[in-house]
Parts: sequence; C-alpha cells; structure tokens
Amino acid sequence: MASITAPESDTATMQTAVDTSAALASAETAQPSKPADELGSSAPTQEEQERAVGITDYTSPDAPGFSCVVKHRYTDFLVNEILPNGEVLHLTEIAKPGRQKQKQEPQLKQIGESRKAEEEAVGGAKLDEAASNGVHANGHAGVKRSADEAETTDDNIAKKSKLVIADVEAAPSESMPAAAAVSAPDAAPREAAVPAISEAHNTTLISIFGPTTTKSIIDLHAQIYSHPHRKPRDQPTVQSEVISEKSKRTEAHSAIREIFLSKLETLTLQEVPGAISIRAAPPQRAGGRTDVSTRSRGGKNHKGPTSWTELGGEYLHFTLHKENKDTMEVLHFIASQLKLNIRNVQFAGTKDRRGVTVQRVSMYRVRKEQLLPITRMARNWHIGDLTHSNRGLELGELRGNEFHLTLRDCHVSSNSSGTTSDRLPAVRSAVESAAANFRDKGFVNYYGLQRFGTFSTGTHEVGRLILQNNLEGAVDAILSYQDHLLPSAQAANPGHNIPQDDIDRAGAIEYWRKTGDSREACRRLPRRFQAENSIIAFLGAKGNGKGSAQTKDWQGALMSIQRGLRLMYVHAYQSLIWNLVAGRRLQLYGGRVVDGDLVVVGEKEKETGTIPEAEGEKIDQDGEVVVKPLNEDGVSLAEERFVRARPLNKEEAESGCYDVFDLVLPQPGWDVVYPANEIGEYYKEVMASEIGGGLDPHDMRRTFKDASLSGSYRKIMARPGGLEVEVKTYGVDGEQLVETDVERVVRLEEGIEGEDGRVQAREPGGGDKIAVVLKMQLGSSQYATMALRELTKGGAVAYKPEYSTVR
Repeated sequence: MASITAPESDTATMQTAVDTSAALASAETAQPSKPADELGSSAPTQEEQERAVGITDYTSPDAPGFSCVVKHRYTDFLVNEILPNGEVLHLTEIAKPGRQKQKQEPQLKQIGESRKAEEEAVGGAKLDEAASNGVHANGHAGVKRSADEAETTDDNIAKKSKLVIADVEAAPSESMPAAAAVSAPDAAPREAAVPAISEAHNTTLISIFGPTTTKSIIDLHAQIYSHPHRKPRDQPTVQSEVISEKSKRTEAHSAIREIFLSKLETLTLQEVPGAISIRAAPPQRAGGRTDVSTRSRGGKNHKGPTSWTELGGEYLHFTLHKENKDTMEVLHFIASQLKLNIRNVQFAGTKDRRGVTVQRVSMYRVRKEQLLPITRMARNWHIGDLTHSNRGLELGELRGNEFHLTLRDCHVSSNSSGTTSDRLPAVRSAVESAAANFRDKGFVNYYGLQRFGTFSTGTHEVGRLILQNNLEGAVDAILSYQDHLLPSAQAANPGHNIPQDDIDRAGAIEYWRKTGDSREACRRLPRRFQAENSIIAFLGAKGNGKGSAQTKDWQGALMSIQRGLRLMYVHAYQSLIWNLVAGRRLQLYGGRVVDGDLVVVGEKEKETGTIPEAEGEKIDQDGEVVVKPLNEDGVSLAEERFVRARPLNKEEAESGCYDVFDLVLPQPGWDVVYPANEIGEYYKEVMASEIGGGLDPHDMRRTFKDASLSGSYRKIMARPGGLEVEVKTYGVDGEQLVETDVERVVRLEEGIEGEDGRVQAREPGGGDKIAVVLKMQLGSSQYATMALRELTKGGAVAYKPEYSTVR
C-alpha cells in the first residue's frame, strides 16, 4: 500500500458532489443494457457506469475542469514502472536476436508500419486444450488478429522463423531455444525397458495421491523411459490434489524419490498451498550427480553451458516494452516458444493493453541465448537490459508507475469554439488551475472501472456469487455472453464497432454449450480469455469431452483458473464495497478526521524513523495488498503478515497529527477491524443490501478456501507525485506528441543529430488542435483513470469505449 505524505497546508475541506445513498440505489437498480450502436443515446454514459460501482465524489467539485479525449492512439498512454528504489524504469537497449540470414529493415520503419492498423480490433490467440488427468501441457497457439494482420502475427512469424533461428549463433544443446528445438521432430531412440511398479508401491501411491494422480505419475515415469533423450523441461508435469496434512506431504516426497529411483522430483507449490508438482528429474551421471550440478562445479574440461552461479543466478530478468498488448498475451507467447511453464514467469504488475508500457519480467532457468532468437518473432514488443539474478520478481515489487499521457482535443465548455489563438488561453488557464487543485488536494482513491470487468456479468458479480457459495452460478456468470455478440447476430446485422475477440468469445461459448466439444471450443476461444478457457477445458476433461452435463464439480472448475485471476473475482466484490463505503464516508465527514477513523498501525512512526520498517506486504496483480485465504500447513508466518489498522480516539482525531491522507478503509474480511463510528455500521447496511448480496462483513470465512478472505486496507485519498503539465498545439489527430522508449533508443542508435551535433528528438509541429501532455507518478494501487477523473472533473472521455459495468 503506497504511503501518502501529509500535505504541508491545512487539510483541504472535502466536498461531496453526489449523495452516496443515491448512488447505492442507482447501483442496485441498474439494468442490463445493450451497446451504444444498438441503443444510441440510451446507452450508459461514463458517469452512469462509474455510479454503478460507487464512483461518485470529487475532492473539489467546484474547481474547474476541461474536456479531452484519452487514448486516441495507444502511444498517448505511456506507462513506466517505478522500481522499489524509486528509479523510473526505461528501456535503454533493444535486445537483438543475433546473426540473421537476411538484412533487417530499419526499426523505425517497422515501428511505423506496426501502427498503421492500431485502431483495428486485435484478437487473442487460441489456447490448446488443457491436458487431462493432472498432466499440464505448455503449448500455445498463435495470436489471432484481423485479416490484414493475419500473416504477421507472433505465431505466424514463429512458424516462418524456426529454420532461421537454427542459424543463430548460440551455445549448443541446452542453450538453444525450444523454438529451434521443436523445428525438428524428436529423435527416435530405442525405448528403454520401463521398470515395473510393484503392487505394494502402487498401493502406497494411491493411498497418498489417489488413483487418478497415481496413474498420471506412472504414465510420466513411462514417458521418461520412452523418450530418454528428451530434456526434463520438455516432459509434462503432474500436479497433485491439495494434501492438507504436512506429514502426508513429507511421505509423498519420500515415496516418489524411493519408488522411482530419483527419476522424478517433487516440489511443493506456493501458488496452490498443499499441492505437489511431480516432474522429470535432471539426468544423473556416475556417482548420482546430475548434469547441472556437475557443470556448476566449474570443472576445467566440461563442455556444458556456463553454470547458473557464474551467470549470476537462476533467474533471467529483462525489461519488456510492449505496445497495444496484454502483459499475459506477450508472456504466454514467449513461454510457449521456450516450452516454459507460465508459472516460471514473474512480474511485478500487469499493465494496460491500450498503451505503451515498460516493466521488468523474470524467468526461471532461462538463458539469454535461449530468449534472444525469439525476439525475431516479436510484434509490437521488445525486450532489453537482460541480466541474471538469484531471485525472481514478486507481484507488487514496485513503488508505483509513472504515466506520460497525451490528452487530445482539449477545450473548456465556456470557450469551445473560435480559433486556436482564442481558445488556447482559456484552456491553459483551466488546466493550470485544475492541476494546482489536483496537486494539493489529490483525488479519491477509488477502484477504477477496469477492476469490474468488461462483459455481460461484471467480475464483482461473479465474486458476489462465490461469496454466496453459489459456485455453479459463478461458473455460469463467467461463461455468460450477450446474444447480440454471437457471430450469427453479427452476420445478420453487420457494421457494429465490436472487437472481433468479443464475437469469437461469444461464439466459442455458445458452441460449447450446444455441443459440449471442449477441444473445438477452446480452439475457437481467443487465448486472452484465460478463465473461460480453463473452465471449458476442465469441464470437458471431467466429462470425457462431452461437457458440463456430465460433471457438477463447480469448485474444481473455478480452481482450474490461474490463482491470481481466480482471486480477482472476490477482490472485485470487495472493491465495490470499498468504493461505496468511501463515498459514504466522504459524504458524512468530508476531509475531517473524526473519532473512530482508522489509521495504519505504526505508519506515523515509520515516517519519523522511530520503528523499523515492517516486512513487505504481499501484493496482487492490480497492486493491492493480497487478501489471503485461510492458513494451511506450510504457509510461513511472513506470508500471513499484512498491514494492521486501529481506530483513533477522540483526542487523537482532534490533535491535528492526522489528516485525511492518513486514513484507511478496510476491504471486508475476517481479519480486519472496521471504523468505530457510523461508517462501521454502514458496512453492515451496504453488504446486507441487494448489491451487497445479503452478506455480513463479520462473517467472511468460507469452506471454499479462496473465498475465505482475511481482508486488507486501502487509503481513502491519494496524491500524485512529480506532476508536470504542458499545453501544446498539434495539427492532425495521428500526430505523436511524446516519444516512446523504443523510438528514443532507435534514434540514439541511428544518431539523428541536430545542428549542435547532439542527438535530438523530433518535435511535433503546431496546428489548430490543443493537447495537454501530463506526467505524474502514482502508487502501485492507484488508478490513473481515477486521477484523470479528478483532474478533468469527468471531462476525460476514452476515444474508444473500453469498459462497461452497467449491463
């Protein structure tokens, strides 16, 4: 949770713009709605969508705002991570794939061509059906795009590049990338005899793992002997069910080691506490030493690749620069080319799709010479600044993000016509005044619309169903779609501005519901819809490919979703409650600190250096403090620790030592305290309402582990750091006003110089349009959209609608 420094001036008086009780009523009665192109003026406005999820108030509603268009181009939205040491991360070099058969075109030309179709709908890729019986496959298909881009998708490039990659100068054998390795079929060595598993050993395994997992383990063992020259990382992995007893997990590790004579190795999974991963062990040499450990000893005559110790560690870190791409879309593609389990890929936080973002990524046991050839297959992403480390990244391992935004077509309502010279002074005055208020008074730290999903059922609604223990309803909600998105409806009524991905998603789910053919449904479903893909693959496997009619394992279907994504649903419900309560608190008390308000324990002492820094918090993919499930054996105390809060007494509240920027509100959970004033009672009221699902904030334990949430705290207010605002003029809509990191690196490499001999950036020309170029730094749990909402007083409108919470 980002710490916010108290203002030097007196606490700003908070004013409320909208009655929060009215917002609650509006949210409860919000009805499903159709897209704008079907309903025209009756489509929900951005304000109505915000009201539906509790976003109602401004810190200074009477301050001037201005109108503008956000993300007209994805290069209008630049995001760079702020590292834990406070440094803003930039791409400083572009990794090259090595020697190539053909000369590459200049990179600036490639960048320009890649943006010609930037406003077209960009599809996801098809995800291979998840393997059944607990064996996990890592193959992924390519990214599906529009017809114009079909020949230049990442995966098509991959197919065309496999023979070229084989010519890259790289270390032999293990140091070659998997992308090159798979270009030739596996060799066909004679199969070694598979040692028989005795009846006693088989009984032991079944008693520990159960019959299904035992069969998968034995099949894995047989595969190792059937393919003796296949590398361990290319073998499948088996994941056990959760084993709750620590003594039984210890027995499982010993049994696998002894029964299979160290051909298999085991690992307790951190992301699924209590589950065990069983995989092929590295091959052994004489004396029982593995190849890796022997090479790591640094013998004089060994020919293997450099040991991990000599490289600097088992984790390869690099900077990822992506344009108009989902973080997971890029990382899934890279992992599939490396035949790397996606769980071995780590990052500090996901980044917006429609934007140009820069972030650090780490991969476990990947070498530079494996990764570099894959960059030849890159489309709209680059990597650089590669280095090895002894540890990987963790979610939330960042101080925040720096945003460099271009707000186009800016005007004020009182002077929206006339020449540029007439409008420019009014816009500059409004922007400067708005920025001064924004810098001093900050903004309400709401969760933005992104938190609540984009389809027919919001993520918060799925989370509510999970917390109500309606798991079947939650699965149905995740797989819901609107009929107008079906391919048949689009064919009958073409011309709507709907992304092809959304149409493909609806079509794939409809096909699944009608036929139960999970394999074909997963093939049709764009890769970026990971939750839908996981559920369909799971239900199809459980029902032998015949669909959900043969299975009622709804909890298993939800558990098949990657854990961070799975927790997103219940987190979204908590975020909805937090938004509604924050609005109520500001309506009642404004910017005053009152008896019973909550503050973080020890935070003031940390600021003055009187107590040691507490151990770092665990953060989720959106930068929030992790809301942890129930404790299990093997979960360390450090993982269970998180920030604590306490209520202020009347004397402390009136002392002047605390201001509104110190106050926090809890997300509902079984291990948080609630404000000891009227706001604490409001939690009961709002959660008992229809929108709250009839839940009780003091009864948040569940038998479903991932729905039993301890809770966390969030600052009510936030203030931007490093705020810079510049008003510019430009001529055409597509004119780029801010340089990206890749463009800067290429410019420096090509040595574009000015008259003074120094390398200079290209400056945009003037014109009859007005833009505001905004730079600011926000904490890891803060939303740029909510900051812009305060700065412009709701005048910032997305060029292309991205989110919809009113259905």
